Amino acid sequence: MEGGTTVTIAWQGRRVDAFLPHPLPRTGVDLPERVVRATEQAVASLRRADDRLAHRFEALARLMSRAEGVASSQIEGLRAPAELVAVAQLDPAAVDPTSAWVADNLAVVDASLAHACSSAPLTADDLHRWHVRLMAHGSLPDDLAGRFRQVHEWIGGPGPREAAYVPPPPEHVGPLMDDLLAFANAGDLDPVTLAAIIHAQFEAIHPYGDGNGRLGRVLIGWVLARRTGVEVPPPVSVVMARDPGGYLSGLVRWRQGDGAGWVDWVARAIIRSAEQVEVVVANAEELRLRWEGLVGDLRADAAAHRLLGLLPQHLVVTAPLVADLLGVSAPSARSAIEALAGRGILAPFHLPPVRPGRPAQWWMAADLLDVVTRWSR
Repeated sequence: MEGGTTVTIAWQGRRVDAFLPHPLPRTGVDLPERVVRATEQAVASLRRADDRLAHRFEALARLMSRAEGVASSQIEGLRAPAELVAVAQLDPAAVDPTSAWVADNLAVVDASLAHACSSAPLTADDLHRWHVRLMAHGSLPDDLAGRFRQVHEWIGGPGPREAAYVPPPPEHVGPLMDDLLAFANAGDLDPVTLAAIIHAQFEAIHPYGDGNGRLGRVLIGWVLARRTGVEVPPPVSVVMARDPGGYLSGLVRWRQGDGAGWVDWVARAIIRSAEQVEVVVANAEELRLRWEGLVGDLRADAAAHRLLGLLPQHLVVTAPLVADLLGVSAPSARSAIEALAGRGILAPFHLPPVRPGRPAQWWMAADLLDVVTRWSR
């Protein structure tokens, strides 16, 4: 698979080479037998991981999408404590901008997986909408969010002459993205090869002014969910974050024409990610059993029991949130929190006030947060 060619652009009176990806193939892709086997193994591992999640800790899949969004942000150098990201999902104004920006990534992961479960084709409007959400707390000017770039871009260095990579000129972005979307919606390749190619091509096009890496990795999950029927694919970005050199060199190899090597790398990353799901499921199941033992003295219909089942979705809570989630009074919500806190399941943590008035009292599921944090590293 050839990656593309170069075109010349003018930059401050000088000539600079930019990369121009070839259109994506409309027929089958010729891959070595070993790579085909790797893609088949990756699909099988996705389905095994999905089977292991079935009937397990309620909302455990939510932890997987959380790990994907956190790790994808880490690849871009956006790091924030897990508890602050969880707060940002509920009240972004209560935390620092970086935590809110990571939470935006999680929201886009969720939106993309919901879309993948539908039958709707993927469109530029979908990408633009996700990009706007991704940039909600970023530094990109509002008029550049949710639209393909109209200027030259580069990666690394003070200008394109010193850059590590110069993507195609802006006039090529629209046609190239039309081609990518047509390929995503009609491509007849296996899910892993399709996901690898779409991600690499998206990164090569670099269609937005910022957020291309995170949105491109969202597309991996979208393809895998859409084409395999797995509701929440294992968080491949976790593996990518642990091997950034392999990930970035794989994208370079794609542009240089080594498509087989890139597909092979992605397939093996998916396999490793799926294998780790078993470890996380075991850790979460052990935690669930320990928690259930700690609340064994409470009535089965007690609000604290019901709150316990919601913690994988809501790693941090406040009394008003619990009251809303459970449909109970404020005193009952506080009693449920205090019951879990008294058993070491919830722990208080304090944020400096960012607005006038009485600050909210936050409670976190520290042990479950630790499961997510260790997985995302």
